[in-house]
This record gives sequence, structure tokens and C-alpha cells, in this order.
Amino acid sequence: QARLVESGGGLVQAGGSLTLSCAASRRVFIDYAMGWFRQAPGKEREFLAAIIWSSGGTNYADSVKGRFAISRDNAKNTVYLRMDSLKPEDTAVYYCATTSSLTTDERRYKYWGQGTQVTVSS
Repeated sequence: QARLVESGGGLVQAGGSLTLSCAASRRVFIDYAMGWFRQAPGKEREFLAAIIWSSGGTNYADSVKGRFAISRDNAKNTVYLRMDSLKPEDTAVYYCATTSSLTTDERRYKYWGQGTQVTVSS
């Protein structure tokens, strides 16, 4: 049974940091890469970052480059998103998903988690 479970969301003050985790089952782990997206209320889903399981190669959205860092632990089938210098505009539901490349196109992502809420207070 394919499943992705995000965790680590919560309330954080502006300027603070938060690390999200995405635990993947064996079924979804065999995909080539994983990505992180977010969706704020009333806005479209936004690509943040992606990583290749085997090589660790990454792709970042310009909007988060330098603040967010994606990483993975292959032994734990887990992908992380470290978020620094958080802003109120970062408030959103954050999702992880599986894909076959470092694409930014959400249509190319196959399996999605349920999401975890991140709220940044000012």
C-alpha cells in the first residue's frame, strides 16, 4: 500500500526554523525522486524543492533558495525539508510527493501525502 506521511509542522515565530519530515512506504520509495510543495489558503499549489534518492541531486524554487534545504535518508525512506528564516508568507499546508525527475510540475508527481500545517506568526 503506497503511503506518504508528513510530520513536523506547527506554529513558529517569524525568523524561526522548522524541519518537516516525509516518511515513505516501500511502494513509493522506489520512485526516482521526491518533492515538497505547499498550498496557502486561496492560493495554488507551489513547488518548493525536489531531490533524487540515488544521487542527492536537488532542485529549488527561486523563492526558497537559500532559506530551505531538502535532504533525504535512504535507510529510513524519509525526506526532510529544513526551513530557516521563516516568514508569515510561508504559512501553508506542506506536502511531499513522488516523481520521476526534478520537475517543478505538480502534474508529474504521482503519490501525495496528506500534508502538514505550518503557521508562521508575526
